[in-house]
Amino acid sequence: MVTGPRILVVDDDPTVSDVVHRYFDKAGMSVQVAADGNAALEIAARWLPDLVVLDLMLPGMGGLAVCRALRETRDVPVIMLTALGEESDRVLGLEQGADDYLTKPFSPRELVLRVQSILRRAAGPEASELLTDGEIVVDSAARQATRDGALLALTMREFELLTFFLRHPHQAFDRAQLLEQVWGWTFGDSATVTVHVRRLREKIEIDAAAPTRIITVWGVGYRYEPVPAGAAAGHT
Repeated sequence: MVTGPRILVVDDDPTVSDVVHRYFDKAGMSVQVAADGNAALEIAARWLPDLVVLDLMLPGMGGLAVCRALRETRDVPVIMLTALGEESDRVLGLEQGADDYLTKPFSPRELVLRVQSILRRAAGPEASELLTDGEIVVDSAARQATRDGALLALTMREFELLTFFLRHPHQAFDRAQLLEQVWGWTFGDSATVTVHVRRLREKIEIDAAAPTRIITVWGVGYRYEPVPAGAAAGHT
């Protein structure tokens, strides 16, 4: 009996589900398959998967709605499967909280590698590290971030992006560098970074439209500027 990481595959195409199932089995993972959104949510509630591979185009409840529903119950990593070339769909998936995406047709081996990478990162470092910026505190071992003592509802990627910024203040990074350092990708769609930065700003900035922490460096990318010592940056 396979007792590895629990992966829930949600796709109404039985060929895709079968191929992905076999590759995950070979990688030592435990797999369950759902063909629609309602079945996926029922399995997720009782089985508590470690990661969900979720097709965007599902009969009935679509992938975006399933992703939102999953996020309302627990912070399980989600890899979204989207149609080739549909950038708007990829952006929507990321905005709903997906941690990663692959476009169809995709390599099952690449999917396994993406899953393994996300699971390694989700496990977190063994040594505890506290990173602070004013009222924001990040506990790397507990994988929690708080603001004025209140827990911030961050996805895994948002947490990793904030942690990376706090570890590298005052440094400008382009989107390709952030993809490599935070996502572990050597290539990919820069829209992934843009969407995650926007979502993170909405959660840590006083005014996401006029950010003072995550600064856009025109022609380059982004730079993190901690609040000055002794300054208050809390919400009004």
